Amino acid sequence: MSRILALDYGKKRTGIAVTDEMQLIASGLTTVDTKNLIEFLKSYLSKENVSTVVVGKPKRLDYTDSESEGLIKPFLENFENLFPNVKIERVDERFTSKIAQKTMLDSGLRKKQRQNKALVDEISATLILQSYLYYK
Repeated sequence: MSRILALDYGKKRTGIAVTDEMQLIASGLTTVDTKNLIEFLKSYLSKENVSTVVVGKPKRLDYTDSESEGLIKPFLENFENLFPNVKIERVDERFTSKIAQKTMLDSGLRKKQRQNKALVDEISATLILQSYLYYK
C-alpha cells in the first residue's frame, strides 16, 4: 500500500504528518519552513510511495474560508502541477492548534516545550490526518 501525508499549511511553517504503509496510524513527521515545502515534498515523494496528501482547510466558526485559504490555494495549484498522480483531499482544521496545545499540556510537556510552535504545527498535522483516517 501507500502512505497518506497531511499538511498543516501555514504562512511561516508547515506541519507534516504521515501514515504507515497500511494507512492505519498517523504520526508526526516534521515541520518545515513553508518556503522550503515544495523542495521537501519533491525529496520525500521521490523516496516514499504517497497516494494522497491531506491539506487542512482553515474555516471560521461560520464555515466560511479564513484568510489563510488564500495562501493555500496557490500552493495547491503548484502541487497539482508538480505531482499530478497524488490525490489531494481537504479536511476542516478548525481548533487543531488549540487541541494540539491541550495535548501538549496534558502530556506533561514543560512550558518551554509547549511554546515550540513547530511542534504545535506537527501535532496539528497529525490531528488533521487522524481526522481524515477516521472519516475515510
